[in-house]
Amino acid sequence: MKTKAIILSILFFTSALLMAQRSGIKGGANFSNLYVNDVSDENMKIGLNLGLWHQAANEAFQAELNYSNKGAEIIYDGALGSGKYRYNLNYLEMPLQFVGHVGDFNLHVGPYLGFLVGVNVKDVDSDGSVNGVAQLDRDDFNTIDYGLSGGAAIEFDASQIGLRYNYGLREIGKSGSFAGEAASNAKNSVFQLYVALDF
Repeated sequence: MKTKAIILSILFFTSALLMAQRSGIKGGANFSNLYVNDVSDENMKIGLNLGLWHQAANEAFQAELNYSNKGAEIIYDGALGSGKYRYNLNYLEMPLQFVGHVGDFNLHVGPYLGFLVGVNVKDVDSDGSVNGVAQLDRDDFNTIDYGLSGGAAIEFDASQIGLRYNYGLREIGKSGSFAGEAASNAKNSVFQLYVALDF
């Protein structure tokens, strides 16, 4: 099932590239957090987003292929005890955006599909020392993420500056795993500030 989803995503992105009127690169900052149950505190984490975008000939549809660094720093208090973890989750994502133009602005909304390519979870002690968490690795997390995204951008002749919000609809931790228990029902939540340049 996962292989089919990856193949279909690549085919879709390739077809979008072939019919593109405008193409370019984009990059900026992620301001990410997790929606988490049974957590006493959560803190925003700053990461990176970087990728390619292709807009259809009628400028009403845009496909992207992005690297996106997400996660959060959370203080948990549950069945496994209490503590603080710093989650660094790295995704390869494909947002598919429907675009509307209002003067020099564009508004965009649509779904995204993400593939988890790397995980780095740290345990931060009260004295500030950082340790790796052996119990948490990529196998403890769902490798496919999906959700909804939307935002707005101001357009210039060959560039854009935009702000987008991505709301994850799938839990990051696998059910029954240590990650599933430590971050019960956690889902990705990310604000992205970016600059997009035309090729």
